[in-house]
Amino acid sequence: MESEQRLKRKRIYRPYSRAQFLSRRSLILCLSFFVFLMFLSSERFPIRTVSFHPVVSVPSLSILSKNSLQDSFHAKLRFPLSVEDRVLFPDHLLLLVSDKIDEAEKLDCVYHKVLNHKDVVRQRVLSVDEFDGFRSVVRCPLPAWNYSVAAGLMWRGHGVDYSLSLRSNRTVHSWDRLVYEAAFDGKTAVVFAKGLNLRPHKESDPNRFMCQFGLKNSDEEDEGFVVLTEAIVAAQEVVRCSLPSSIRNNPDSAQGIRVTVVLASRNDVKHVRMPSAVRFRNSRSYDYRRNRMRHKENIAMPSVAKLYNSKSYQTKRNDEKFELCACTMLWNQAPALREWIMYHTWLGVERWFIYDNNSDDGIQDVIEELDFQDYNVSRHTWPWIKTQEAGFSHCALRARNECKWVGFFDVDEFYYFPRHHRRGLPGQNLLRSLVANYSSSRMIAEIRTACHSFGPSGLSSPPLQGVTVGYTCRLQSPERHKSIVRPDLLNETLLNVVHHFQLKKGFRYLNVPESSIIINHYKYQVWETFRAKFFRRVATYVVDWQENQNQGSKDRAPGLGTEAIEPPNWRKQFCEVWDTGLRDFVLANLADPATGCLPWEKSLL
Repeated sequence: MESEQRLKRKRIYRPYSRAQFLSRRSLILCLSFFVFLMFLSSERFPIRTVSFHPVVSVPSLSILSKNSLQDSFHAKLRFPLSVEDRVLFPDHLLLLVSDKIDEAEKLDCVYHKVLNHKDVVRQRVLSVDEFDGFRSVVRCPLPAWNYSVAAGLMWRGHGVDYSLSLRSNRTVHSWDRLVYEAAFDGKTAVVFAKGLNLRPHKESDPNRFMCQFGLKNSDEEDEGFVVLTEAIVAAQEVVRCSLPSSIRNNPDSAQGIRVTVVLASRNDVKHVRMPSAVRFRNSRSYDYRRNRMRHKENIAMPSVAKLYNSKSYQTKRNDEKFELCACTMLWNQAPALREWIMYHTWLGVERWFIYDNNSDDGIQDVIEELDFQDYNVSRHTWPWIKTQEAGFSHCALRARNECKWVGFFDVDEFYYFPRHHRRGLPGQNLLRSLVANYSSSRMIAEIRTACHSFGPSGLSSPPLQGVTVGYTCRLQSPERHKSIVRPDLLNETLLNVVHHFQLKKGFRYLNVPESSIIINHYKYQVWETFRAKFFRRVATYVVDWQENQNQGSKDRAPGLGTEAIEPPNWRKQFCEVWDTGLRDFVLANLADPATGCLPWEKSLL
């Protein structure tokens, strides 16, 4: 009986003692937490809501603020940006960043003095853009002569500690010699390289090149796992190589793989080939040393190019593709986009690829507005200056799985159908109907159209209703031509001269008669507009107007010279024939019957 009472007391008093212990512990924890909150609520540590994004590791190329932990409670928490690569251009420094940047206006470029790393200076970034879906490009001003070009990035308002950056790889690539882009189509990799010095508009010997695929920079001493494949074709700035079997079998494995071009030594070109796969080890094994000695004259070019699997290599069925697309490369021509896209959409263009070559005139806002209005326009950041031919090759590769036909022409060039206009026939979708007639052809893979060059037509300010209505005087004879191509029938080299592409064997181009179709090229506009165009050209093999070369070329303004000084009587030049055909065609088909306004005018209201 006594034992039963003892057990009963244990059952009663044990829980009580434990609960008492927990209550004391809870009280201590609550008091400690309260004191902690009071500390944070002080002026030194104000409580604020911050967004937190966990980071596994801090990249060695980033710059860390020594006060970032404290500063994060005063402002939005920001982690250092990882600068993957730097490219030095003649007029700016380009940084490739492995982060998406939402608030570019709060970002600074940071430079340190060459002989004193503690002496730093900041400058605001020139611009920021998304790039290839996985990285951002940041353009920085060139540093002062005694400051390093190995710039970093910091959020405005944060302190700077260069202890990390001093231990990191601060390589700056020169734009003169660099592998800058790469893409793949499921079977081959297409690599774009500056400084190959290949002959313009000619195919080159592919045996001189190989492609190297690896997870680390090609200029690092420890290169990790590297796969080498042979080049299939090479031309201009493009080298096409076979893909490693691992990527062919599993395209998702291509995410973030760095690609470069290997220049084979001339002694090895026809005899010794590098192995298809090499593992470079930290241990400096015998195989590694033997491979280095054997192939020491094979040189891998510096590279910022990476492969990403965007599923674009997957081929659509022909009946799912757009009938007609258009591609162009531009710089600071945002005001011209509305008229160009709206007019040619009316003629039947269904998809637009805009390659933006470092514009800073608000082009993104214009494209977003057009896309919102269902014009199906996409902007592709192309930061590589004077690479129009390579950009068009890249666009052709990108568009061939979406489009049956792609037109390559500029934003100051407009297709016109004089015969239809003279006969009073409907003009809508004329361009799409034209190319559709040849979509099943077993011979025609390109349609070429001649261009008439128009002058200022007596104007001294940009025409309010657009170039198609405002400029009506031109040179008598046509200059050059532009092309619409079937991208799946282009030569493997993707060789082009801007105006046309090289086709696969067995296919040819069609010259359309001028009486049926012509392009009005508004090349020489009012001086205010032409002067902006004067300072830079986007084509690779076209000399800038400021340079004293090829002054007789059709790519230059005759008699203009090398300085952007308005010639006497500019507004009356390049005027041999008054031609109001396209103006009348536009007003008859696109003007609002009630107001007389054109579609691109309405978008500006």
